[in-house]
Amino acid sequence: MKIGCPKEIKPQEFRVGVTPNAAGEAVAHGHEVLIETGAGIGAGFTDADYVAAGARILATAEAVFAEADMIVKVKEPQPVERKRLREGQILFTYLHLAPDPDQTRDLLASGATCIAYETVTDRSGGLPLLAPMSEVAGRLAPQVGAWTLQKANGGRGVLLGGVPGVAPAKVVVIGGGVVGTHAARVAAGMGADVTVLDRSLPRLRYLDDVFGRDFKAVYASAGNTADLIAEADMVIGAVLVPGAAAPKLVSRAQLKTMKPGAAIVDVAIDQGGCFETSHATTHQDPIYEVDGIIHYCVANMPGAVARTSTLALGNATLPFMLALADKGWKRACAEDPHLKAGLNVHAGKLTYGAVGEALGLPHISADEALAL
Repeated sequence: MKIGCPKEIKPQEFRVGVTPNAAGEAVAHGHEVLIETGAGIGAGFTDADYVAAGARILATAEAVFAEADMIVKVKEPQPVERKRLREGQILFTYLHLAPDPDQTRDLLASGATCIAYETVTDRSGGLPLLAPMSEVAGRLAPQVGAWTLQKANGGRGVLLGGVPGVAPAKVVVIGGGVVGTHAARVAAGMGADVTVLDRSLPRLRYLDDVFGRDFKAVYASAGNTADLIAEADMVIGAVLVPGAAAPKLVSRAQLKTMKPGAAIVDVAIDQGGCFETSHATTHQDPIYEVDGIIHYCVANMPGAVARTSTLALGNATLPFMLALADKGWKRACAEDPHLKAGLNVHAGKLTYGAVGEALGLPHISADEALAL
């Protein structure tokens, strides 16, 4: 199979879908790897690194899309990239279709088979291709939130860890999953007063058992959430419903109860965000203000630490990429129900129920797609 990796073109996105190590393993499996020139530069990989791994360098993204049987990326394909997809081609990348009707329509029209990193599962019910970036985004969230809180950026001018004689900032993390746990650990490590909200009692017990001395774990009732955000200096949104649009857990009316200059960091923005006032921003223009509250809603946060993120993502995606290349998408998905869970679009059909429900579009099951 010819595996193609174009350079990412989303603003300030420096990650790359295939590392030289992954390219070398694919070549060892008998596949041909096509890399757009300069694709790995943002993550610290040169064209020479890929050539040494056995890959072939192509001059343009158009050439990569035209020749490859499977396209491996990081971010969802941008409009110009979606026009280059063709019937029968495999797209393996993050998609986040639920809040993105335009992308969904374009992928359906392309006839391509699209497998989304964020809905591939594992035996424990986790999301192994989302987890590495969730870990990165979670650890980044307090860091960028601390920057957002600086007075020069419109924030309250509060130091996350305080100083002797001055109380630390109060940080509320909504969601105790992978993102929330990593965000809480880092915020607590920076000296903040941290509370994590979650609706799962088993998860709350786990957080209390493991991190009880570092941060507080509280049940996410509407009342508790309202009370805690009113006292918070920073609120981190870390809620995920796999494949579906993120629930709106903080309304615009509630912003008026918050401290002027408080910071919101919405890590769920890829799935539409969990604050009513959230809209996606970029690393070039990351923050905006609504009713005195400073919002940080960058949709590709891990792109800021491109090398770490690329290596972490590459470690996770490599076995699945090789399975798709070795077996073809149909056999690979038929033999692995966890990879099959990643199938979102095939031959003009939407194959992931949560996306169909979010967008009001007809859909079939992945099993029905396999039978087509």
